[in-house]
Amino acid sequence: MTSWRCTVIRRPRDRSASVRDGSAMAPMVFRAMANRALAVLGRGVLPVDTPIARADDAGLTRGDGMFETIHVRYGTPWQLDEHLARMEGSARILGIDLPPAAALAELVDQVLTDAHDDEEVAVKVVCTRGPEGADEPTVFATMFDVSPAQRAGRRDGIAVVSVTLGVSADVRAGAPWLLGGAKTLSYAVNMAALRHAAAAGADDALLVSSEGSVLEAPTATVVWAAGGALCTVPVDTGILAGTTVNYLLDRAGELGLSADRRRIQLDDLYAADEAWLCSSVRGAARIVQLDGKPIGEKGLTPGVQELLGFPSK
Repeated sequence: MTSWRCTVIRRPRDRSASVRDGSAMAPMVFRAMANRALAVLGRGVLPVDTPIARADDAGLTRGDGMFETIHVRYGTPWQLDEHLARMEGSARILGIDLPPAAALAELVDQVLTDAHDDEEVAVKVVCTRGPEGADEPTVFATMFDVSPAQRAGRRDGIAVVSVTLGVSADVRAGAPWLLGGAKTLSYAVNMAALRHAAAAGADDALLVSSEGSVLEAPTATVVWAAGGALCTVPVDTGILAGTTVNYLLDRAGELGLSADRRRIQLDDLYAADEAWLCSSVRGAARIVQLDGKPIGEKGLTPGVQELLGFPSK
């Protein structure tokens, strides 16, 4: 069995329930200087421009691997356990030997060594299948600033265009080789969808099945409010289970709403009381327009953002 070791530089962190649960604390700030850091499993913190992978690494040549992106608030990674559990699920689907969660958590602590507790940053943990013929994966973590575009989306809302995935909503359920539910490194299609949206003058894209059933965004989960319920698409469609959305729906009662996971046709989403794209770094960005059509606004967004504990500015 592989023995995983990680040289860790620790600093004290407040892992109090208030931070883990997303409650509001002192406002985070955004500094002009970019936050960047790199840590590699077994090698420690390295200069960010250090080469860390071989040219034949399957993550580079085939997109064969998985990743998680984690929001960091007040120096503490939010929902770290949930992200690492989802990463373990992706590893099972891909058949990759992922290091234990404890080693990955230590790696996250390490890459955050120089982060300021009053800043909003993010950490990406990456695990590839490794070089050709190797029996160990390549594992590393990076720290980076939350982009201005993501912060603007929380504040101002976003315009979204629908794009077809070209397959049925049920196709991945019977085809495990399509890797439904795994957060893989193979994001070329996702990035192409975002470029298409940008070319159309939109901020994001919404993937729709061949039957017109709403699926997910390239890097986010769709959530909508309708009939007194906070809803999202069920994972039996092969979409990625959203950690932020799970947190939100588990606490929908605090907003005076019930929670539901159900399929929705694109035409019905146009008529939602309110809708958002949610992800671990952006939080909740209200969909202002979908395919040029205005989406309802019932005043739920401030409560959603407060519940998630993301900065609104």
